[in-house]
Amino acid sequence: MNMKPQCEKPKIGKAAALKFPKLKFTVIKAEEDFCYHNYKVGDEFILDDFTHAPKNFCLAVTHAAFPCMHALTFGGRFPFRENMASVCTTCPDGGKMAFKIELLDDNGNVVVDPQKEKPKGPNPKKMEIEVEYSDNTCTYGYKVGDKWEVKGLKTPEGMCGAAYHLLFPVLFEMNFGAKFNFEKDPNCKTGITCPDGGKVKFKVRRLE
Repeated sequence: MNMKPQCEKPKIGKAAALKFPKLKFTVIKAEEDFCYHNYKVGDEFILDDFTHAPKNFCLAVTHAAFPCMHALTFGGRFPFRENMASVCTTCPDGGKMAFKIELLDDNGNVVVDPQKEKPKGPNPKKMEIEVEYSDNTCTYGYKVGDKWEVKGLKTPEGMCGAAYHLLFPVLFEMNFGAKFNFEKDPNCKTGITCPDGGKVKFKVRRLE
């Protein structure tokens, strides 16, 4: 008998009522005369939440940092960091810039979650991707009930790249302990939608 909890749809309106925390980006590396935006070491940017970047903020950095922002927002922690409620990300354009991302509390102070001990190595989590809806027109032929088991950040072989692009932030944050308290099962995220007309919707569940 399968006693594992199953993903269910969140309560209507529950997610919409959430208040997400602010985030702070700090430039920690910047090669001279490289950045189109002229960012310099020490520059700081406050995001109202993971869905609201500052006006004219670099979209390439936002895109690269999105999984990290999403993880911090939903309680993910990075055990390899001295402050586990922070993480660094790199500019995708040649890696010549780097940013530190920190979580802010309601008073605008940096949240500090001290590292308890240095990890001996990665601790990848086992997760399951499942198709929860399909209109049966998907080029890849995905249908309700199709499943893929993944470990950590390893990609499922042969999976649609467009779908995986949307799934990755959820897989990333779940791998680092994020929970979704607006879902009936906090270890499961539902409604991850194919960008091609919403033909397929996925859910991701952490198994360990």
